[in-house]
Amino acid sequence: MAASRLAVGRDLESALAAAATDEDSPTTKKPAGARVDARFPLSRWEAAAAASIFFVFAFGIFCIYLTMPQEEYDKILRLPHNLSDLRVLKDNLAVYARDYQIKFILGYCSIYIFMQTFMIPGTIFMSLLAGALYGVVRGVLLVVFTATAGASSCYFLSKLIGRPLVGWLWPEKLRFFQSEVAKRKEKLLNYLLFLRITPSLPNTFINVASPIVDIPFHVFFAATLVGLIPASYITVRAGLALGDLKSVRDLYDFKTLVVLFLIGSISIFPTILKRKRTYE
Repeated sequence: MAASRLAVGRDLESALAAAATDEDSPTTKKPAGARVDARFPLSRWEAAAAASIFFVFAFGIFCIYLTMPQEEYDKILRLPHNLSDLRVLKDNLAVYARDYQIKFILGYCSIYIFMQTFMIPGTIFMSLLAGALYGVVRGVLLVVFTATAGASSCYFLSKLIGRPLVGWLWPEKLRFFQSEVAKRKEKLLNYLLFLRITPSLPNTFINVASPIVDIPFHVFFAATLVGLIPASYITVRAGLALGDLKSVRDLYDFKTLVVLFLIGSISIFPTILKRKRTYE
């Protein structure tokens, strides 16, 4: 039992380290002279709590997939690591998603929320898959729902054990985020909307850092639900032309980033206007 707990702790540490390099994770570049303590920051009870929640999620997903046709396991029980894997998975899943709609949706949502909760890289491929299988409207609804649920789950997990972990992984970003939130207490929803819409701070970092810097859950939830719509639309729409997509980086070219920042600027315009009136 002790050996298995140590193994779980090592697996969790590896997953979190890998998540730091994900496309949704904070930039891994450290300031000059910055030092990170090599010790794993969670206490035994915190690691045990995280492992317990992890196994509850894993058991739930296992129960869902027990209902799938056995002959399909080798084709659909896999997570894509690149666009080539995603194209193959899409072809294998197309018939299954059509014939077993409820089972597929349940499995898709559980996997997506699981990955978001534990900062596992690859949710962008899940969003592309939703577009490829369901089109723009249903795909966006599915992605926004699962991404918001996953972000909320990550929020509460971080509220339970996240403080030492975030301080260990991203100390400088956490201090910056905390100072910015403190300046914008009156217009916190506008600020968080701006962060969700634009790539100013990665979504993974926002999910785990928000409860630590005392962002109320209702503000976090509202900003996540609305703020993820533009980026979800871009990703889901790209999934329709999955065969033409050469790289994930092509999703966010300069033109797309400018549009996102323009949309995000609308959310903080009331704050800018209020400051201008105050100075006058």
